[in-house]
Amino acid sequence: MKSKMMADHIEVIDVVSSLPNVRHFLLDLQNRICRMLEEEDGQAIFIEDKWEHQTGGGGITRMLAEGNIIEKAGVNFSHVHGQQLPHAATAKRPELTGIPFQALGVSVVVHPKNPFVPTSHFNVRFIFLEKEGSAPYWWFGGGFDLTPYYGFVEDCEHWHRMAKAACDGFHAEAYQKYKKWADQYFYLKHRNEPRGIGGIFFDDVNEQSFEHCFAFMQNVGNYYLKAYQPIVARRKHHDYGQAERDFQLYRRGRYVEFNLLYDRGTLFGIQSGGRTESILMSLPPLVAWQYDRQEKPGTREKELYEMFLVPRVWVG
Repeated sequence: MKSKMMADHIEVIDVVSSLPNVRHFLLDLQNRICRMLEEEDGQAIFIEDKWEHQTGGGGITRMLAEGNIIEKAGVNFSHVHGQQLPHAATAKRPELTGIPFQALGVSVVVHPKNPFVPTSHFNVRFIFLEKEGSAPYWWFGGGFDLTPYYGFVEDCEHWHRMAKAACDGFHAEAYQKYKKWADQYFYLKHRNEPRGIGGIFFDDVNEQSFEHCFAFMQNVGNYYLKAYQPIVARRKHHDYGQAERDFQLYRRGRYVEFNLLYDRGTLFGIQSGGRTESILMSLPPLVAWQYDRQEKPGTREKELYEMFLVPRVWVG
């Protein structure tokens, strides 16, 4: 039987040696997501901006703007080092304060021009802490969620089928657990309403083995592509007018409110001294607020609140 010290030592070696594999997957995922979005847009291409983090490491920010289909999309890769995690990461883990860390991740936000194409958000991340003389601490986090402006049941069901498929190989209850977490997390408490129809959200994933958890993170990334691309392709040529555009800009205000008030990634980036342009890439290019707007009964706008922005089981 291996001693606990030897088992910890083996785990240290396995995780450290696997960091290049995590980095390679994330960079490849960034490339695949950018390629999919460029193909769906058919006109615009991403610009790339490489940057360095003040305490070590850096990242690659890619932005697409003013496209034929996509008004703004950001696909960001980062691999940063630091001497201690920011408060956003240690608030519930005070024992990790003051320990050097590495954080790798990809984050994506897509704001389409057509109001009938929903906004989507995706991110995955890997956090690794190593303190001399002790076993490392590591975990995966991430998820994806969908924010429609005009709801289509078939799109929502497809989105959640892909979310469930991403989770099924991890463990039997993963989808139900992470869907519930997404419903709770992507919620504007001050508005008493969800941001969209949810998806999955997970954090602190380090059960069974590193390989098992890494495979789950890869599944989430791969299924985000399968979840979003068909919806974009199906809705991008839908006719719309100024009324639909106005409602889209109004609902985008909710997106901004959530990201600035509640989003953990935004807080982590700001508190860790990250690059502001990359952190705030998630914000839409145009947005509007209207005082006490009320939707008329029987309209597609009212339907969004009544049928889609409510707790709902989309797949069994």
